Amino acid sequence: MSLALYRKYRPSTFAEVIGQEHVTEPLQQALRNDRVHHAYLFSGPRGCGKTSSARILARSLNCEQGPTPTPCGVCDSCTGLAPSGPGSIDVIEIDAASHGGVDDARDLRDRSFYAPMSSRYKIYIIDEAHMVTTAGFNALLKLVEEPPPHLKFIFATTEPDKVIGTIRSRTHHYPFRLVAPGALRDNLARICAAENVEIEPAALGLVVRAGAGSVRDAQSVLDQLVAGASTGGVTYHDAVALLGYTDASLLDDVVDAFGAHDGGAVLEIVDRVMEAGHDPRRFAEDLLERLRDLIVLNAVPDAGEKGLLDAPVDVLERMSRQSAQLGRVELTRAADIVNTGLTEMRGATAPRLLLELICARVLLPAASDDEAGVLVRLERLERRFGIAGDAPSPTATRAAATSPAVAEVVGITARSTASSPTQLPDAPAAQAPVAAVQLQPSAADIDATAVRQLWENILDVVKGLPRGRTTQPLIAQNAQVLEVRGGTLVLGFTSGPLERLYKSGAGDELLRQALKEVLGVDWRIETTLSGGEPTGAGSASSAAAISAAAPAQAPPTPSEAMAADRAPSRATSGRAPSAGRAASSGRDAKPPEPVEIVLDEAHPDDEDADDGASGLALLQRRLGATVINDASGS
Repeated sequence: MSLALYRKYRPSTFAEVIGQEHVTEPLQQALRNDRVHHAYLFSGPRGCGKTSSARILARSLNCEQGPTPTPCGVCDSCTGLAPSGPGSIDVIEIDAASHGGVDDARDLRDRSFYAPMSSRYKIYIIDEAHMVTTAGFNALLKLVEEPPPHLKFIFATTEPDKVIGTIRSRTHHYPFRLVAPGALRDNLARICAAENVEIEPAALGLVVRAGAGSVRDAQSVLDQLVAGASTGGVTYHDAVALLGYTDASLLDDVVDAFGAHDGGAVLEIVDRVMEAGHDPRRFAEDLLERLRDLIVLNAVPDAGEKGLLDAPVDVLERMSRQSAQLGRVELTRAADIVNTGLTEMRGATAPRLLLELICARVLLPAASDDEAGVLVRLERLERRFGIAGDAPSPTATRAAATSPAVAEVVGITARSTASSPTQLPDAPAAQAPVAAVQLQPSAADIDATAVRQLWENILDVVKGLPRGRTTQPLIAQNAQVLEVRGGTLVLGFTSGPLERLYKSGAGDELLRQALKEVLGVDWRIETTLSGGEPTGAGSASSAAAISAAAPAQAPPTPSEAMAADRAPSRATSGRAPSAGRAASSGRDAKPPEPVEIVLDEAHPDDEDADDGASGLALLQRRLGATVINDASGS
């Protein structure tokens, strides 16, 4: 009778232990340095190499050429402790599940003081150490703390927290881990090659998945498949039938139906699952696994090359198409629904009904008023309006928001957005209220028209910034957007003094912050007199473009400049002429009326808020202006 694969291919040296280099390399170095501790604790999931490593350590300690990290394999100790060997009288393995009481511990303590029969050390390997009772551990405590020179302890457990702290603190603890899928696949492929067994790559992937990181479990599953395989080897169909996994074609069909929003097709697939005798819970688990893969592929398009997904190239291409069809938001929401449904299916008496309800929830985002459902509906609308990517342009988003038909399809209730400074433009409240959405368009898609459409939102953000309550009225009443050129926004001001007052109040920095918050762009600000040359770094071409964008205006006369410099000191209800108003031409044209600045209530963070300085005082202090004539008579 042949040995089981997990026994036949059990590692006999540290080099053959896979996926545990963080344990095997320090142990080998300790053997080289002759600094082996008297007690070790190996912990970790089942089937990951704890007991095998304990036997290898015992071989290394008792080898005739040892202690050595590479046992010779020919001495009596090495052959006795080989995977297929009879064992050694000086290496005692104890199953604590059946020998964990206080009497067993006392018996071990009494026999441990005898010297080894033929080896260098007497070694106790205590498997399932968490099953030792507290009284048993206390009986061993003194022995583990101060053992005789010839005695070594190796505890192996899946639950290290159940080993009492007084014992655990006297050991060197090495935690073992689950083996990565890639390393496990390579190990199984080598075994198949050594056994001359043909296995389809897809079937090997199912074996790796069934092993769940445990080498012993994966080898046991492979052993079962090999035992029942025909002359053609192990096929994918055989693995699916034996392991109970859902056929990949069924998962492809249901995901495609979700993408097409075809409820009839989804219910037909559920019926096929039940008619084929599949477990609805298993189908839901496999569907959740597929959705997880699609989410990863959506976030990392080259996930297959990076090793995040283990699948053939054709499968990855098909999954990429499915991921793009559904979208990241819809995939995430579907995964959440399936995960919640799996919890509800535990112990349920009608699992098929629950599976159908899960599918219905995925298909009907409009039935849910939570955030995920709203985002799914918005994502679908973006596709319908031909908006590419995750960031719709301001114009397209405005069109979608102000359309009553679109808002009726979305069915969103307007809600407060105090935490979001940017809102969609107001839609008719009586016809179709819409939710506020923060716009994050691409910088390349934003032109001067788009900035003008959102100019009020940008100024509102400026007003909420420190020192913004004095800067915002200055911009709102005396500046206009002339041009967006590359990474530069060009503003036109009505007069030079107002432009200098804007710059002295850190207007550029405040406006840049507002642009970042509203549009997600980091632009440089250039200012110019309407119809004049830019004051920042500009070119002849940009100046020509600005002149074309701004109305023609005659140079200011001395009286006009004086009127601008003599702005009134008190806020009035009037407003300055807009920058776009056509200037008078000819010598007989009346000079423009004096420019008035409307200042809002001071903000506590403003530098000039504490002394109550008026507009005239600010001009005198900040710009060095001189009063020639006070028209107010004061």
